[in-house]
Amino acid sequence: MPFPRWTAPWTSRRSGSLVAGVATVAAAVVAASTVAAAPPPGTAAPERPRGADCYAEGGPLTVEEQRLGLPLPGEDTEAASRRFIEAAGFDRLVDRFQRRLCLTRRLDIATGIVDQYGADLWQTAVDRAQGRTQIGTIDRYDDRPLYWARTTMARALREWQPPFELSSLQRQALIRGLSYSSRGIDSVSFPSSTAGGEDVTRVLVSGFDTYSLDSSLRNSNPSGASALQLDGRTVETDAGPVVVQAVVLPVNWSDFDQGIVEDAFGPWLVGGTPDGGPEDPAGPPPDQRADMIMTISQTGRGRMDVEQWAGGFRGGFPDNNRAIQYGPISAAALWPQPQPSPQWIETTLPYQAMVDAGTGPWPVVLHDGITEWPAGTYPDPGSLRSAADPSPGSRAASAPGGNYLSNESMYRTNRLRLGAGLDELPGGHLHISSLVYPDDLNVLTSPAFEADRQAVVDQTVALVEAAGAAVAGSGS
Repeated sequence: MPFPRWTAPWTSRRSGSLVAGVATVAAAVVAASTVAAAPPPGTAAPERPRGADCYAEGGPLTVEEQRLGLPLPGEDTEAASRRFIEAAGFDRLVDRFQRRLCLTRRLDIATGIVDQYGADLWQTAVDRAQGRTQIGTIDRYDDRPLYWARTTMARALREWQPPFELSSLQRQALIRGLSYSSRGIDSVSFPSSTAGGEDVTRVLVSGFDTYSLDSSLRNSNPSGASALQLDGRTVETDAGPVVVQAVVLPVNWSDFDQGIVEDAFGPWLVGGTPDGGPEDPAGPPPDQRADMIMTISQTGRGRMDVEQWAGGFRGGFPDNNRAIQYGPISAAALWPQPQPSPQWIETTLPYQAMVDAGTGPWPVVLHDGITEWPAGTYPDPGSLRSAADPSPGSRAASAPGGNYLSNESMYRTNRLRLGAGLDELPGGHLHISSLVYPDDLNVLTSPAFEADRQAVVDQTVALVEAAGAAVAGSGS
């Protein structure tokens, strides 16, 4: 993500099943802290489909959900979120979900509906992105309809008034289930071999939701668009097939604190399930474990950076709910991690193969450069210094890719990798070019914008494929 290169305040710069354990209680409490009061004056509520009359509007919503009624500049009435949903042909799925909730009389049935429609939304988005489903009028590389559809469905769950008692904890568990299923987390699955018996190389990647929506509701995230293009892809290489699975992560500190990153990657490194944490400390069988992990996010314009380091520090930039976190990255609840938690983690991706792959249009580099507190100086602001690489015993302030959630996605996945004892398994982060948007602030898209995003996404896919081929060829 392009925000921020680290600046301190003093410087210039698996499922949707309902569980009542400690982790879910903590998730509900933390999530509640991101719920704001009723939408501010002038914020229109999204239209409900006909027959969806079981919702109580005007209650507390997250900041993300409050944006659902906002139009683009120059539009008086039509919400930008609905324009995206309809342009992708997701409106029927979203509207059916809201109607089905109104017909639901039992919690277990509601759980099944959430699982089903969340998974259907994810698979429809992937199929549409990869051209298997021909629906909608907007470019198939567009990641924004998935975000707005999921957010609309989450708001429906928050405002739903069922004809049975539903506790706040149960409601939050339903919303969590929707998030996991509609982000592809519940549907990750690796084959042990091809139909012909060939061994496969298994690659798990993540992208991100769109963000900085207070700046523009039109924002797209090419990393999320790349995840939709990569999910389920099989790449034939000289060393055998490479199978890629992908998920999309939220741009929210609270979700990271609740363990969504570890829940997405942990079962394929450590074993176990997102609901209950790792069950088998020995990890998944070798024919199910990921052979490479890569987190992907957006950076500045015109560059593709393989980040050399991840740092264990948060720099305080607001997330999609306008929450701010500053300080050390929180522990991985229920998942193994090195003790003490490392300040720095170096990439083990086959970065030279990615650099040498000759992808374009943007240059690919191994990106170094950190900001640290030298040993014994934390948290003195006057002691902060920049260097190419960390010095012995230093405390992290900012990694080459900053100290926002992109850095944290690399840090958390690779901290988990180290906690599982997989020191040599390839893992790291790829920052990809940001986009250039249409000049007219009221248009959703344009041919030039679509061509630009496709070029960024296609190069990202090629880089993942090059890394996967290198891992397959190395026998890792």
